[in-house]
Amino acid sequence: MKHLRVVGSGLIGTSIALGLKNSSYVMTMIDSDPARQKLAQALVGESSDQPVDLVLIACPLEKFKEVIAAEFALNPKALFIDIGSVKSKPQREVDSIPGLSSKFCGSHPMAGREVSGPQGARADLFQGRSWVYSPSPDSSNEVVTALVEIIAALGAVPIRLDPATHDEAVALVSHLPQIISSLLARTLRGAQESTLALSGSGLTDTTRIAGSDPGLWQEIISANNAQIRPLLESVVADLQVLIDGLGDESVVHGFIESGRSARQLIPGKHGGRHRDYHYLPIVIEDKAGQLAQLFAECAQAQVNVEDLAIEHSPGQFTGLITLALSQSDALKLSEHLKANGWSVHPSR
Repeated sequence: MKHLRVVGSGLIGTSIALGLKNSSYVMTMIDSDPARQKLAQALVGESSDQPVDLVLIACPLEKFKEVIAAEFALNPKALFIDIGSVKSKPQREVDSIPGLSSKFCGSHPMAGREVSGPQGARADLFQGRSWVYSPSPDSSNEVVTALVEIIAALGAVPIRLDPATHDEAVALVSHLPQIISSLLARTLRGAQESTLALSGSGLTDTTRIAGSDPGLWQEIISANNAQIRPLLESVVADLQVLIDGLGDESVVHGFIESGRSARQLIPGKHGGRHRDYHYLPIVIEDKAGQLAQLFAECAQAQVNVEDLAIEHSPGQFTGLITLALSQSDALKLSEHLKANGWSVHPSR
């Protein structure tokens, strides 16, 4: 068994340890908060007193240099990895510590939740998610191999990027969405309860990540401000064009259309090309086993359901299931269900 020392028992550190619980690693959880450390250790099992093989730094960015220097002094023969959301600054700090750079490889799992701390940890948090690893020219093959093996063991997809390219990329796909979500949520301050009662999934979906940890995001945004600034300036410019053209239908249409078309650039399932799904509405009776029967029909028809939504009003004896499928699968399933007496309606 290899000994993994996880320094920082938050969501990501504890999720990694949970995901490796049945692997060749035993884990020792470390945290400045004794209660968090105790909970994380209870979740992942007994710690070990054998020499440390690998140290995972999962602490706040502002504490990174102090923590990794202390851990290197404590475990000079170990390898070191991190999971921070910014890669250039930590790499510079590692390079400033004599003897450490060959033992270190930075990384960033592109996964998370709004629930922070070990209580939000999930062993499957990284399944199918991208995980960037950023070796420096000094990183040994040994530490890179160890990191890639852990990424694979957790079901993530390893992507190699240099620190600068990583920081530029995440500014667009991760940091800017957090800022825009928080900005939208801020506009709700002072809104009347009767107004907010009218909100639907659109507001909920677009403000979901506004519930993230402000302390964590303060550090991330500050550390990557040089890459974030030009993106925010571009957002401001686009908003000004819209503000100036609010009375012009062509400007408004162009603004919405450009966003709609650009959204198609986001990769679809398993990183493939984005797909426009067809949504098949099916009315079912409100009784036990209906959903299971519906999926049995899907299996019989040999179609792949990409997503589903369930709508049910209290007191009603029916519910609406909307399945997302490819165009051909939607047509095939619709015909199959109609032939078997299901209440199927035209797809959209």
